Amino acid sequence: MTESTDRNAPLRSDVKKLGSILGEVLIHHGGISLLNKVEEIRETTKNLRKEYNEDTYRHLKEEISAIEPPMREQVIRAFSIYFHIINIAEQNHRIRRFRQYQLDDDGVIQPASIESAVAYIKENDFAPQEIQQIVNDLSIELIITAHPTEATKRTVLEVQKRISLLLRALDNPYLTKKERRKYDDSLFNEVTALWQTDELRHRKPTVLDEVKNGLYYFDETLFTVLPAIHQELEDKLEDYYPDLEWTVPNFLHFGSWIGGDRDGNPHVTPEITWETLELQRKLTLKKYEQALVDLMKRFSQSITRVEVSEELFRSVNEEEQMYLAEDEAWPVEGEVYRRKFAVMLKRVREVGKSDLGYEDAEDLLSDLMLIKEDAENHQPDNRKLKTIRKVIRQVQLFGFHLATLDIRNHSGEHEAAIKEILQVVGITEDYASLPEEEKLSILEKVLKDPRPVTLLQEDYSKETQEVLKVFQMIKKAHDVFGKRSINVYLISMTQSSSDLLEVLVLAKEAGIYRLHADGTIESNLNVAPLLETVDDLIAGPQIMKILFDMDVYRGHLEKHGDHQEIMLGYSDGSKDGGTLTANWKLFNAQQEIHEMAREYNVGLKFFHGRGGSLGRGGGPLNRSIQSQPGETLGHGVKITEQGEVLSSRYLLGDIAYRNLEQAASALLEASAKAIRQFKDGHALPADWKEAITQSSDAALKKYQALVFGDEDFLTYFKQATPLGELGELNIGSRPMSRKGSQRFEDLRAIPWVFAWTQSRQMLPAWYAAGTGLHSFASQGPEQVKTLQEMYENWPFFKSTINNLQMALLKADLTTAEEYLSLVHDPAIAKRIFGEISEEYALTKEVLLKITGNTELLDHTPNIQDSVNLRNPYVDPLNFLQVELIKKMRESDDHSDELLTEVLLTINGVAAGLVNTG
Repeated sequence: MTESTDRNAPLRSDVKKLGSILGEVLIHHGGISLLNKVEEIRETTKNLRKEYNEDTYRHLKEEISAIEPPMREQVIRAFSIYFHIINIAEQNHRIRRFRQYQLDDDGVIQPASIESAVAYIKENDFAPQEIQQIVNDLSIELIITAHPTEATKRTVLEVQKRISLLLRALDNPYLTKKERRKYDDSLFNEVTALWQTDELRHRKPTVLDEVKNGLYYFDETLFTVLPAIHQELEDKLEDYYPDLEWTVPNFLHFGSWIGGDRDGNPHVTPEITWETLELQRKLTLKKYEQALVDLMKRFSQSITRVEVSEELFRSVNEEEQMYLAEDEAWPVEGEVYRRKFAVMLKRVREVGKSDLGYEDAEDLLSDLMLIKEDAENHQPDNRKLKTIRKVIRQVQLFGFHLATLDIRNHSGEHEAAIKEILQVVGITEDYASLPEEEKLSILEKVLKDPRPVTLLQEDYSKETQEVLKVFQMIKKAHDVFGKRSINVYLISMTQSSSDLLEVLVLAKEAGIYRLHADGTIESNLNVAPLLETVDDLIAGPQIMKILFDMDVYRGHLEKHGDHQEIMLGYSDGSKDGGTLTANWKLFNAQQEIHEMAREYNVGLKFFHGRGGSLGRGGGPLNRSIQSQPGETLGHGVKITEQGEVLSSRYLLGDIAYRNLEQAASALLEASAKAIRQFKDGHALPADWKEAITQSSDAALKKYQALVFGDEDFLTYFKQATPLGELGELNIGSRPMSRKGSQRFEDLRAIPWVFAWTQSRQMLPAWYAAGTGLHSFASQGPEQVKTLQEMYENWPFFKSTINNLQMALLKADLTTAEEYLSLVHDPAIAKRIFGEISEEYALTKEVLLKITGNTELLDHTPNIQDSVNLRNPYVDPLNFLQVELIKKMRESDDHSDELLTEVLLTINGVAAGLVNTG
């Protein structure tokens, strides 16, 4: 038995155990006939994957088509729930392997751990001051979003979490028979509950529903895990450099778009954003209250045993008089720490309610520091009080706002408001039609004039009033929740420099940006462009250069430490130009903008708007960081964590820790390497750049020839995928397209990717990359060798190629061909699918040549096995989905039962492929 087989034996055992329980549940609820039908389909699809047979394949489809209600729905649910329990088992096994590294005493360091990054720094002889500078410059900001991609209901997620915890408990070798039986019984009950739970949402979630779902992860894991990551880095630096003292700054933060992302979502109003901020503060205060109660229990020291400082004594005596009623004070006079905690508890409970509450988190932090410093005077120097240090770290990280809320809106909304504002005061009649130079000139004059240009809001349209209300709300939020509550305003579809100045003008009208009479500037809002399309990425350096040359904009930047945030959109760029071209343009744009900004001494933080799925820039968080240009990481990195990945990454504490540890490790090591490369003058080899540029150009032509050049393509897409049915799934508050339009340009990237994923074509994640890479590789053996060198030595290219391999492995064109029957014109279906099939074969061929693999993903057998394990069981859901969609589309008045079955197949396929949009 091989080592890898031994390592995976517990996983197989978990899957077998859960599968056996599910079988019992099926018999109880549907009889032995249900189990037999599911097993028959399962065995047939499994055998077909081993050895394809046309007659068996046709027979399987006939068998599936013949299933009638109510068994049909039960079969769909059986396969869907099977995927859920596989997902649980795999996550549990990941935790098991992570913990095994912690238990081993053989000196083996877990790859992609904080320890591995510190060990790399130690091995490469970085000087202590270099190390501290690297640590000081670390900055990771992860932004959770509510894009409609989490198909699994919160109730189902909670059942899954309980199953995972039970599996972990059953790993304990010291369980008694009685305890093991208790856990086995509980496991059966939870799987039964999973079967008996309605997995579909029967109404669209509101924005506040989405806010509460996001807060769930902060409450369950993030509030605890983030301080633990910081502590781990501190501990490992001390382990490897015991004679030195280290300061680890607060480098890992979470932010949110949920409740602040207005782009295309009319439900995100200023009132909703305000309520979001209140909910975030409410959760934060609840967590601090719990922490202070715990600290009060622990800090039982008495002045009869230890001496406390005069400063602490004085503050306790004064504050008890100021803040506490007589019956609220701690009754034991000598327990000074507990007396102080009683005051702190009262003040936390009164935040936002009365003047007794803390004015801001800094005041709470000062009180905690006072106790910590006093109490540690009674400890040996090498024994820190980590419990109170953890709470201090939490207050530093989360403040009273929990997570910085980004505000985002479309550039067109701002332009329309500015047009009306300037028209009313007679500055210009039609601002929107002016050349860019004139727009910039007018906006610059407005910003340099301390006087406002807005009149009473009654003079403006409802739309303009709404835009102005957003900025007024931001100003109020800064006053009530602190400036960290809303720090960045993002501009979707930024296409010119005036798009940023328009937002500054709107900020000026609300008092967020001010030019004082003495010429000094006050600016309390970062303004960040979102570069989305391929054309926008190319234009990005010039857009920012124009702004950096303007005194008024440089004055604004100075108030933000000469730091500029720039968001890069992976979704629309990929939809616009294909995955290979979009990824290269994104990489190249970062380098060009970074180089230009260096000339102006402006530090850049790139915000990577990656989706969870491969077609929208998805993939493991640490690989996302490693694949960026090293020179761009020095001012931090910001990445979206989309709704689709939140449960898989942050539902369980150990998984959340491992995910964030990998990210921290990747940034720490990449930053260290970047320092050495900068000193050595390392640059991207010219032949590599030429190879990727040629490949990208050829891929772009191929992609756009199909997506934009073929007049039948949009018809094929809408008919050969479940695009029309996705809107019924109720998985997000935001409409599927901007402005409710039917145009391809207005279709959001999420349903674009989701629909292709469901039909197993996965087109956005790989199409045209094969043509691009082959166009270069086919020039000769030297070109092939260049691509192979790039794969071995360039993290960006390696990540791109591996994501392409994953996409091809998850795609299945045999199953995808079934969707052709949904296309009204068979000639269109055959022709376009033929092009897709040819490109798939070409892409697979060139990827295997570049990687040297015999099969896709040979280098990661665990992932390869996982995908291969799932694929056969996804097939029946796809067959059923095609049959049911056909029935639904042919009926003018389909039943609710039919729609429910379609939606269940969509949920099941999403669970099976571990991807939605």
